[in-house]
Amino acid sequence: MINILVLHGPNLNMLGEREPEIYGSQSLNELDSWLLKMCEEMGIKLRTQQSNHEGELIDAIQEARKWADGIVFNPGGYTHTSVALRDAIAGIGIPVIEVHLSNVDSRESFRRKSLISPVCLGKISGFGWRSYSLALLGIRDFVSDN
Repeated sequence: MINILVLHGPNLNMLGEREPEIYGSQSLNELDSWLLKMCEEMGIKLRTQQSNHEGELIDAIQEARKWADGIVFNPGGYTHTSVALRDAIAGIGIPVIEVHLSNVDSRESFRRKSLISPVCLGKISGFGWRSYSLALLGIRDFVSDN
């Protein structure tokens, strides 16, 4: 069985309430429930976690190296600012896929620079909640092939 962590960064606890025209109307609990169901059907053991705190996200990434085969990570606003998260990902030795609900490249110019992307297996953005499902499929197939 493949073990995956889905890690949600800052402000994702506000899904369904915060700017639904950009991020959709689905709550974080609804998203996590849907992902858990999807993973059950795919034979993936999934853990989900959300934090608004950079240090807690780093702790989750470092802890995942002990049990997870991969991470699907939406770093939210830390995408563009956190060298510490970038270094945590670079140091764990397991694949990470960066995920965003919105198409960050079609938004404000500051969102087009990711400090996280260079140390990730890949990046999926712009498909709403489907970005997560595409990332789960990708990481499952990558881990299975390697």
